[in-house]
Amino acid sequence: MHYLITGGTGFIGTALTEALLREGHAVTVLTRQSRQGRGPLGYVNSLDSIPATSRFDAVVNLAGASLAGARWSDAYKREIVSSRVAATEQLVAFMRRLEAPPAVLLSGSAIGYYGHHGDEPLTEEGAVVPGFSQDLCQRWEAAAMAASGLGTRVCLLRFGVVLDRDGGAMLEMAKSFQFGVGSWIGSGKQWLSWVHRRDVVAAIQFLQHRDDLSGPFNITAPEPVTSRGFCTAMQRHKRTVISAPVPAPIIRLLVGEMADELLLNGQRVLPAALEAAGFHFSLPTIDAALAEIFAA
Repeated sequence: MHYLITGGTGFIGTALTEALLREGHAVTVLTRQSRQGRGPLGYVNSLDSIPATSRFDAVVNLAGASLAGARWSDAYKREIVSSRVAATEQLVAFMRRLEAPPAVLLSGSAIGYYGHHGDEPLTEEGAVVPGFSQDLCQRWEAAAMAASGLGTRVCLLRFGVVLDRDGGAMLEMAKSFQFGVGSWIGSGKQWLSWVHRRDVVAAIQFLQHRDDLSGPFNITAPEPVTSRGFCTAMQRHKRTVISAPVPAPIIRLLVGEMADELLLNGQRVLPAALEAAGFHFSLPTIDAALAEIFAA
């Protein structure tokens, strides 16, 4: 099979590309970086450079500026939106240009789609609470769903916090523990809906192969934890000498609006649609995930 991946050089995209190549698939990665392809792996810097006669069996849309890449100024918030919404609109326009549109589009989104609900468990049918992240995800998903008009099956990937040893959120979340300090954010009661990167890659491949599945899917482990619960789990894998919260006012001072949007509030999200379809997580608990991450 031939895959087109946007964001293929990122944290998730790199792991997905490697898995697909191991299985013998061809992968074309859209990236702004200058890279040389080899064999079944190719790179393009522009969708315009891809001929309309090209055939792709699946498109995986993972592009987007990091939410934590900079303080949320008005300019950076515009970049966050453009790198997701406008980029997805351009991707669908490209698919429309192809002589044979791909069978499936697996398009990134996030559990920020739901907004903040406190302790309420959220499935794909969960209500939404307005906010910047919620509006962003709603517009992002709407842009992707336009591909269904081409006869393309669309799966919306609502990612939680993706964890693994060599990148992503884990690098920052584990930092204090490297110095023997167990920490949590604010009250510690806010929910962290996480997922190991291995299960993210497996879920994407699972959805690609299931022609009967479409619509939104929560890509989160079945057992979310609170911020304090994550700290407790980390202490079972990393020796700490003291434990202390990072107070909410300090977080707000350091990162501004992002603090309340992403760190001091959370969502208790469950992967109901994936599990109902028969997907099994290889690392369903935070202890199993951390044991794999910190394995020698």
